[in-house]
Amino acid sequence: MRVLLVDDEQELVETLAERLGIRGIEARWETTGDGALKRIDQENFDLAVLDVKIPGISGIDLHKKMKAQCPGLKFIFMTGHGSHDDFTAGSAETGSDYYLLKPVNIEELIDKMTRLITQ
Repeated sequence: MRVLLVDDEQELVETLAERLGIRGIEARWETTGDGALKRIDQENFDLAVLDVKIPGISGIDLHKKMKAQCPGLKFIFMTGHGSHDDFTAGSAETGSDYYLLKPVNIEELIDKMTRLITQ
C-alpha cells in the first residue's frame, strides 16, 4: 500500500510516515496542497490522508483537485479541530466515512486504510 500524508504539521506527518513504514506501509508526506498535487503527478498512491485545514487550501478543496487528477485515489481526512458535526459535514461533502480526529491513533488509521483499500 502506498500512502500520501498531507498536513501542515511537518513533525506529525514525518512521524506518521515513519510509524507506517515500520508496519510495512510505504508512506510519503507533504505539508502543502501544491506539494501534494505535484507529488501525485509524479508518483502513484493508493490513498491520501488529508488534514481538513491546510494553509492556502482546505482539505476538502484539495480532495476535489486530487480526485480530478487521480480518479482512483481514495481518501481519509483528519482534523485537530473536529467534532461529530465536522465529521457529518465533511463526510457528506466528500462522500467519505473515514474521518479521524487528531491525535491520530496509528492502529485506527491502519484499520481504516486497510478497509478503504479492500472495498
